[in-house]
Amino acid sequence: MDLRETSPVPAAALPLAEFRAHLRLGSGFSDEVTPDATLEQYLRAALASVEGRVARALFRRDYLLVLTRWREDYAQRLPVAPVVAVASVTLVNAGGVEMVVSPTRYRLDGDGTRPRLEAAGTALPMIPTGGRVEIGFTAGFGPAWEDIPADLRQAVLLLAAQYYEGRDGTGDSDAAFGIRSLLERWRDLRMGGGA
Repeated sequence: MDLRETSPVPAAALPLAEFRAHLRLGSGFSDEVTPDATLEQYLRAALASVEGRVARALFRRDYLLVLTRWREDYAQRLPVAPVVAVASVTLVNAGGVEMVVSPTRYRLDGDGTRPRLEAAGTALPMIPTGGRVEIGFTAGFGPAWEDIPADLRQAVLLLAAQYYEGRDGTGDSDAAFGIRSLLERWRDLRMGGGA
């Protein structure tokens, strides 16, 4: 399985002003100590960490999932939630020849926690021997910072602040408990070996 982000979060969508205020940094001075590029770096790192922990895309963007086999013949779980649309399913044979699968052959089960690509009939299209399938889909709460649930936004700001404050190699273990508490309800609980 190979998951690729094909449309990264634009810098304009990141809450730089809110993060600067959270850190209690001054703004509007000609000799600002911390440039926006540095703050953006900490925000992106915190965003990636939170998304990895809860298996959800916070900002809406496009992904490409590449598989060499289906997990199940009738459905394939998508590794990121919430999925809002499946743009394409493309079969690629061993020689690199592509065949776009008709959208009538599959559907999206947009379950907010465990979205799946499901067969419209009895089975998903057969992946060619030595080939792969490429699934293009869009996932995320929305394009704007305000579209993200408040507890996840707070976790991103706290974690980014922890990265910023610990940039010299020191860390604040007390903040880690608060961040974990905010993320706990979003974690995907898995029961059993095949869940």
